[in-house]
Amino acid sequence: MTPSRDIARLIEIMAALRHPDTGCSWDLAQSFASVAPFAIEEAYEVADAVERGDREDLREELGDLLLQVVFQARIAEEEGSFDFGGVVQAITAKLVRRHPHIFGDRRDLTPEEVKAAWGRIKAEEKAERAERERRAGAGQGTQGLLSAVGSGLAPLPRAVKLQQRAGTVGFDWNDPRAVLDKIREEADEVEAALGDRDAVAGEIGDLLFAVANLARHAGVDPEAALHGANRKFERRFGHIERTLASRGSSLQEAGLDAMEALWNEAKGLEASN
Repeated sequence: MTPSRDIARLIEIMAALRHPDTGCSWDLAQSFASVAPFAIEEAYEVADAVERGDREDLREELGDLLLQVVFQARIAEEEGSFDFGGVVQAITAKLVRRHPHIFGDRRDLTPEEVKAAWGRIKAEEKAERAERERRAGAGQGTQGLLSAVGSGLAPLPRAVKLQQRAGTVGFDWNDPRAVLDKIREEADEVEAALGDRDAVAGEIGDLLFAVANLARHAGVDPEAALHGANRKFERRFGHIERTLASRGSSLQEAGLDAMEALWNEAKGLEASN
């Protein structure tokens, strides 16, 4: 098969990779669950390419993300649920439904009215979905206050949205310092749970949830803050690596004390710039 700008060729390639007799053993071994984490990873790669302004990389990462959609659709087609065409049909129907001011009779809506209509239509869709789940016997409790927060969100932004939603009925902290006290309390509970893997996992989750809450009260996006911390770590660790290499040494030979000294040197250089 040759490369092509036609989406049909990508679908054909995916079908070939999943062919039970002549396909790729790795691709054949995958399932909805095993592929799902790759979709999340590729979405972050797209965001990173956008942030860096690398259009060539963005084109490639968007292709990788599209592959995840085609992959999942192929698995669904094999089990008889839906196919890629069904995915396209669903999103085009949603876009038309949510833009009555473009595809319907009303073309004079203000931006505020457009936003209000979007929210109303989304609410109607959620209500219809909840009713389908209720009829299927799987919808108990789906109409609670927090049911409006999508379960498919990444954990950090979902934590913030859950907290915001609970805050609409007054279940919230009034002072960021109170959240800091909660973080200290959770950190103590983490320390007390050390040695018990299951318990410490739960306590670390509580700690992260509390930190996300502090970020919200401080007006900070926790994902953006963590992204910045990751970048900072990369810069400072890179300084350690480069400096050691310039001295004819390596990370494995340096030892923790030497690496920590170079870390602090990197911090000082950043502060002076």
